[in-house]
Amino acid sequence: MQNYKKIFLAAAVTLAFSAGAAAETLKMGIEAAYPPFNNKDASGNVVGFDKEIGDALCAKMKVECTVVTSDWDGIIPALNAKKFDFLISSMSITDERKQAVDFTDPYYSNKLQFIAKKDVDFKTDKDSLQGKVIGAQRATLAGTWLEDNMEGVDVKLYDTQENAYLDLTSGRLDGILADKYVNYEWLKSDAGRSYEFKGDPVEESDKIGIAVRKGDEIRTRLNTALKEIVADGTYKKINDKYFPFSIY
Repeated sequence: MQNYKKIFLAAAVTLAFSAGAAAETLKMGIEAAYPPFNNKDASGNVVGFDKEIGDALCAKMKVECTVVTSDWDGIIPALNAKKFDFLISSMSITDERKQAVDFTDPYYSNKLQFIAKKDVDFKTDKDSLQGKVIGAQRATLAGTWLEDNMEGVDVKLYDTQENAYLDLTSGRLDGILADKYVNYEWLKSDAGRSYEFKGDPVEESDKIGIAVRKGDEIRTRLNTALKEIVADGTYKKINDKYFPFSIY
């Protein structure tokens, strides 16, 4: 009888441990306004490359994950206020941001490139852009690059990338600087077909990472999961769904 009790107790402990592990839930923060990396579908569900990579990482970590959306301007404060556990929203790894958060290994690489109307002579050097109005999303690498490198150029910054595109098509902007792959997606749209890339990328070493709170051990778990989804082909399947080339 004593042995049966021990077996029963061991089984109960195992079940309790399994239930506890399965019950772990993490929240991932996403802007949901930056297609094709993150946006909302017609039903209001968050979709995109970032969301699918986040889901794949959660599956590898064997945790349930839910999405919490946040405006871009306040997305790092929201992370540090514990509104979500990690931030996977196409965020560039910069020294300034490293003062506020920790980053995982990069999960894709990015470039910055201008777009403007196809039938317009649009040179991308500072002298040629004098007198033109150039847009970018606020608090992004593109916005910072314009402010640091385009002295004298009229730079307009927007709360969302979509609002920058709206001003471009309405004629209030002469061009936009943004992530090449975001521009690539928009140029395929009906609104973007009259526009094209201009010049060479102005920045080619932009690395995109997942942000976590300072010192949070989830960074190690996310890095391990990232290596696993790259090794087993999961990353490539998601990549190929959005791009005909690798962005890793």
